[in-house]
Amino acid sequence: MGFNTLDYYIVAGYLLLIAVVGVVAGGKQRDTSDYFLGHGKIPWLAVCFAIVATETSTLTFISIPGLAYVTNLNFLQVTFGYLVGRIIISVILLPAYSRGDLVTAYQLLGDRFGPGMRKLSSVVFMITRVFADGVRLFATAIPLALLLAGWNQFSDVPTEQVYVVAIVILAVITLAYTYAGGVRAVIWTDVIQMFIYLGGAVGAAIVLLSGLPSGFGGLPADKLSIIRSGFDLSLSEFFAAPYTLPAGILGGAFLSMASHGTDHIIVQRLLTIRSLEGSRKALIGSGVIIILQFALFLVLGVLLYQFYGGASLQEIGLTNADEIFPKFIVEQIPSGLSGLIVAGLLAAAMSTLSGSVNSLASATVHDLYLPFAKQRRSTISDLTISRIASLLWCALLVGVAIFFISYRTGFLVELALSIASVTYGGLLGVFLLGILARSVGEVDAIVGFLVGIGIMALVFTGSNLAWTWYVPLGTSISFGVGWLTARLRTRSA
Repeated sequence: MGFNTLDYYIVAGYLLLIAVVGVVAGGKQRDTSDYFLGHGKIPWLAVCFAIVATETSTLTFISIPGLAYVTNLNFLQVTFGYLVGRIIISVILLPAYSRGDLVTAYQLLGDRFGPGMRKLSSVVFMITRVFADGVRLFATAIPLALLLAGWNQFSDVPTEQVYVVAIVILAVITLAYTYAGGVRAVIWTDVIQMFIYLGGAVGAAIVLLSGLPSGFGGLPADKLSIIRSGFDLSLSEFFAAPYTLPAGILGGAFLSMASHGTDHIIVQRLLTIRSLEGSRKALIGSGVIIILQFALFLVLGVLLYQFYGGASLQEIGLTNADEIFPKFIVEQIPSGLSGLIVAGLLAAAMSTLSGSVNSLASATVHDLYLPFAKQRRSTISDLTISRIASLLWCALLVGVAIFFISYRTGFLVELALSIASVTYGGLLGVFLLGILARSVGEVDAIVGFLVGIGIMALVFTGSNLAWTWYVPLGTSISFGVGWLTARLRTRSA
């Protein structure tokens, strides 16, 4: 048991292999359409798997089992909402994306409202993505830092410095193939990485079950609870509880509509598919896989609870639930398999990071640089600018991840989702205004967008409202304010 030399070689070999595969799969990049959209020739099934891998990240791998360890399976209710949201997107938003020659999600807003709305929404996406994925990158460093700490060279190094080294290692390797291969490299490495991390999770579950002759026997009754109506709570308690059935279905649906319908990191993948039917298959198929995947990681947390005899985190020498699964991997998984599982964990992280870097660069180039450059584009190629943007965004993500080393509270998965949800409501509200309210103009949309985000920022910092309610509330505010502003402007005209 425990992590040994063989496991270190397996992890190092995986990191090298995925970088090589990414560069080869990316092929030669001729222009920005190649680099960011793969010329619309990516198969829908590959995109389906890439969507799952991109939204999974290390937070799912380590934080969801930790969440189940200290709570139960109630989080699964949110994933039911994820599937509902994807179905709604397929009906409302995907047809709009399939019309015209779109290169980013925010070009749709620009075509509908004007260039101001396009640039504003793109900038908000960038800010949100950097902070949310900065948390995810930091989460990735937790298990890698545990491994590095086992080397003699790091035995006397402070934990914070080990985290920094781990973050930089992952970022450099991921940047290598993202920089060179563009979105094709990102998607095809995502496909490989999805099967690697799922294989690692299944392997961990098998090891846990083999060490628990009684299986789930003896667990507290509520530990396997999936559905919680929440109707037994007071009104304030109901809206403060994130994992009730209404919060899960409604919050999960709105979150999925925003993250998969307005966030360019996912929309970019859908734009690489030539047909509307293919995009719908990829999106809805990913929702089904996500439910099964979250069920697996939640069950892992319950099995860990059984394995450690229901001990508190303090009793097993931990300060945060996010460390429970990495601890089990490093200390309890047989040699060889533990290396494969850690490789899977890193795969989950790198898939999200590569997608984030490429989508941020895409939005920067198409929404900000090209409309501004115009005549200046002869001095340097668009593809070179795209790669420079990838490099700069990766560096910024590393900086934000390092910031979160000293700022860490609660479950990392909830922190990342909360950050994203603050702005997601505003984005979704504006997209819905553009599709459903034809009388709304650019000024109305911008006012609704900014008011929605501003109010949600106050909610995030000064209320007990559960994060699952953020997107429904933010969407309602942005849509309502934009629609009302248009009505008032029309009456006063």
